[in-house]
Amino acid sequence: MLKTLTWPLVAATLLMMAPAFAQQKLVPAQSEIVFTSRQLGVPVEGRFKRFEAQVAFDPKKPEAGRIDFTVDLASASLGVAEVEAELVKPDWFHTARFPQARFVSRSIKALGGGRFEVAGQLSLKGTARDVVVPVALTQAGGTTTATGQFTLQRLAFKIGDGEWADTSMVANDVQVRFKLALTGVPAL
Repeated sequence: MLKTLTWPLVAATLLMMAPAFAQQKLVPAQSEIVFTSRQLGVPVEGRFKRFEAQVAFDPKKPEAGRIDFTVDLASASLGVAEVEAELVKPDWFHTARFPQARFVSRSIKALGGGRFEVAGQLSLKGTARDVVVPVALTQAGGTTTATGQFTLQRLAFKIGDGEWADTSMVANDVQVRFKLALTGVPAL
């Protein structure tokens, strides 16, 4: 009897979440993901041109939210074709084998004042690590903008293997900044 009642309850819950998930859309033209590393002490900035997000989030009930974010690693742009050609190779992103990075949230906690802490798992180049990402939300008209930044350790994800593992040449810390424009998010 319990199994018979459980399935309709699960189905009803998923159906209730589906409209929120479907209504919240990423606006790529107003969004960006930028990363900054240091090579021989000099900051080098790049960006990803293609990424997607599935978001089910209500700022008044953040604990029920879910974020599933993917980045096309081959879309990395540093403004120099030769460097971009190196990034797709096995020592760096190895995009032939690992075409995407993915972040899936596990919990979202309100910190007050439109600020949230999103904990989840980042999978990159075959390695998954838990990360906590601070996010600030602002709303104007029908658009919600989520901004934040975090630092990742590139060697923890085997990015820059081989001769590039020397952190005196390329620093281990990589700053990741994002601005994501979303529609359909309820008011703060």
